[in-house]
Amino acid sequence: MFISALTVAALSSTAFALNNGVGKLPAMGYDTFNAFAGNYNATDVLDQALAMEKCGLAAAGYNIIILDDYYALKKRNASGYMVADPVKFPDGLPALSEQVNKLGFKLAAYGDNGYETCGGYPGSYGNEERDLKVLSSDDLIADGETDIPADNITEQNMLGRYTRMSNAIEAVAQEIGVTFELSLCEWGWQQPWVWGRRLSQAWRIDGDIKPYWSAIAAIIDQVSFQYWASGLYGHNDMDILEVGNTGQGTPPGNMTYEETKSHFTAWALMKSPLIIGTDVANATQQTIDILGNRDLIKINQDPNVGESISPFRWGVNPDFVSNSTHPAEYWSGNSSYGVVFMILNSQDRPAQMAFNLTESWAIRAGQQYHVYDMWQHKMTGLAVRNMTFELPAHGVAALLLTDAGPEPAYLNGSCAVYYQCAWPNGTYISN
Repeated sequence: MFISALTVAALSSTAFALNNGVGKLPAMGYDTFNAFAGNYNATDVLDQALAMEKCGLAAAGYNIIILDDYYALKKRNASGYMVADPVKFPDGLPALSEQVNKLGFKLAAYGDNGYETCGGYPGSYGNEERDLKVLSSDDLIADGETDIPADNITEQNMLGRYTRMSNAIEAVAQEIGVTFELSLCEWGWQQPWVWGRRLSQAWRIDGDIKPYWSAIAAIIDQVSFQYWASGLYGHNDMDILEVGNTGQGTPPGNMTYEETKSHFTAWALMKSPLIIGTDVANATQQTIDILGNRDLIKINQDPNVGESISPFRWGVNPDFVSNSTHPAEYWSGNSSYGVVFMILNSQDRPAQMAFNLTESWAIRAGQQYHVYDMWQHKMTGLAVRNMTFELPAHGVAALLLTDAGPEPAYLNGSCAVYYQCAWPNGTYISN
């Protein structure tokens, strides 16, 4: 069971949700909101599952279908239980769950930890255990909050607000034997990257995404200062993907092909959950190819290395200075498969990108490296000390480097690092 908080949830340092073995790797799935907002029904949801199964996205690892807001009636029934909208879901959610299960997906449903959801539907405040039990036949619950009660729990700030859902998760998990995975969201208001791991397996770090490059760049800028929080069983959530929403979606987007590739690369390599947010049933092959990039998904789902890549140089913007237009451009990190590099051109024009390999902490000085391009899906040569190439406006390079042995002899044993070098006899080399 996966619980995703798209707005606000609960905090407990002893929450059962952290000790149930779920959420080791970032979640992969589908959410209805970016494509449909509240305008969807059972047929639309099943169409997405069928399309994902047919085009290979299910086989690529996407295995959750999330019903976002607007699936329930505005009022609970006489017994206090939420009721699925009978017009949108005439056969009920259990029937829909059974249908998507047969296609290899788990069905999920958004919930809320306030009085109301963002769309004005019933929230779970005071009904946490009841709602968890009702939805436990499905596989994911999204928990958020918009209408925050003024009580002694709220007076304890976010720590107290999140305790209610945390306690309910633990109680229900122990009572009915269902394990829950919690992803929370309070839009980064109170630094969830600091405390979110105590409670949840993922936490939103910023405001809601939009299908524009400016929004993508701003989120990447945010992660350049919070990358360290991600790891196995705990993930920075960069929000639902906008891949495929150029000219469609809610609202319609305007990202170029290169911008969309950069968007997906960053989300994958920074170990964000990968949640599709477009109409897959009408997606282009280009969109399917981006979402189904197995090389990037393999890094995102690395079973041994949960850490995000991290910036080693900002590029256009001065190092360690936030700039939502020009986020950090040079990133690297470790993986089970080699050293990962992401090089991003944040400029509005093509640009030459260059770096010394040893600017990355994960590179061994004095070695040369095989270079595998994770967008071309092939080996592209050897890297010796430096790499230089041109990227299109807002374009990206996603590279996997593996050790190819010692540097060539013609380099005469000179130091390979980019600063404070000396010859073997001690003579200083100025790099």
